[in-house]
Amino acid sequence: MGASAEETESAFYEALQAADIELLMACWSDDEDVVCVHPGGPRIVGLAAIRSTFDAIFSNGSIQARPESVRKVQGLSSAVHNVLERVDVMTPSGPSQAYVLATNVYHQTAHGWRMVTHHASPGNQSEVQEIHQVPQVLH
Repeated sequence: MGASAEETESAFYEALQAADIELLMACWSDDEDVVCVHPGGPRIVGLAAIRSTFDAIFSNGSIQARPESVRKVQGLSSAVHNVLERVDVMTPSGPSQAYVLATNVYHQTAHGWRMVTHHASPGNQSEVQEIHQVPQVLH
């Protein structure tokens, strides 16, 4: 897949936006212990199970998710990206935006950088703000 974790992440979000299951699965490591957690959902383990859930999601159309506010921690052969995803959704009252907080973990493999974990949690617009200080505890 990608020559860097960033390239693999870019391909992952392109695949979501295009509902391209082949591109999406090419982002994942061949390791059968890969894990995906969709917002509010259970832990999905293994390539077949992950593919099945994305096939079901894509049957309803693409996911217009765009990564924002990416925080990265990189090692020699692994990378962890914490991402705020902005998701464009159509509601009965017109277009709207939803937010998802995701952690994407990548390993460098013989085939390039591949995703081993995608863990997404429901978010909201207030979570666009980041906390950089420890909150004071009231006594």
